[in-house]
Amino acid sequence: MKAFTYERAATPQAAASAAARPGARMIAGGTNLLDLMKLQVETPVHLVDINRLGLDAIEPTADGGLRIGAMVRNAELAADARVRRDYAVLSRALLAGASGQLRNKATTGGNLLQRTRCVYFYDIARPCNKRQPGSGCSALQGYNRMHAVIGASDQCIATHPSDMAVAMRVLDATVETVMPSGAHRVIPIADFHRLPGDTPQLETDLQPGEMITGVTLPPPVPGRQVYRKVRDRASYAFALVSVAAIVDAGGGRIRSARLAFGGLAHKPWRVEAAEARLTDTALDEAAVDAAADGVLAGARGRGHNDFKLPLLRRTLQATIDEAARAA
Repeated sequence: MKAFTYERAATPQAAASAAARPGARMIAGGTNLLDLMKLQVETPVHLVDINRLGLDAIEPTADGGLRIGAMVRNAELAADARVRRDYAVLSRALLAGASGQLRNKATTGGNLLQRTRCVYFYDIARPCNKRQPGSGCSALQGYNRMHAVIGASDQCIATHPSDMAVAMRVLDATVETVMPSGAHRVIPIADFHRLPGDTPQLETDLQPGEMITGVTLPPPVPGRQVYRKVRDRASYAFALVSVAAIVDAGGGRIRSARLAFGGLAHKPWRVEAAEARLTDTALDEAAVDAAADGVLAGARGRGHNDFKLPLLRRTLQATIDEAARAA
């Protein structure tokens, strides 16, 4: 690990101002950043500690939603009674995402900002456009079993690793931020993460120094909430395919469905047009397969990850069946 300087921010705006300086990074739980620093994938010259800014509350909103501070730990969020009752898909995603030790340290804001687990991104001896723009993408012709089949580009086929972000996407969360100037922004979760395009090193819509201060969930919607994660082993592996679903069903019919997917793309993936194919339909395999067609429109395997296309179909069917049985 290379040497760095350190400061403890006194206010969110001060943290944003300090982090806007070249080579500076914010540190909260450090569950991702410290690993990257040890491997010299990330080499910040200055760390801005944001752990004592008071952004650790879970509070109801006036319209019946919930506001989650950026520093709320994953363990606390997953265990909160209101989250378990009204946003069960979020609690389940968090519990599926990491060990208890990591959940005790990892934060809401940091979870949204965690970087890809692509093996070539982590290997500084191999070309990676995300780590070093213009160097190439080793995964295109390399081992790409974990990689994206949707929304990728010739510059990058990495996937976003967060389970929590997939649940946030199906819940239509909004991300609140503060700028170095003190100005505030509210970013819909749909617009927060970027696709790689020609600039895979730009992973979110955040500007230099801009800091997440909280995430707001809208009022809960009707339906059974399910999070299903398919992975190589049962204990805390990253998703091959995951589905966050809110399904309102009964009497053999699906009244409405919301679906978001992990393990498929550079960001949590949601296709509202595919959800529409499940609205007011019979609860049968044909309807779910039509929805899967919509999700996979334009999908492309790269060899080792071709299996993700049929796996997505089977996982979606199992998710819908689980939600319908519970309803």
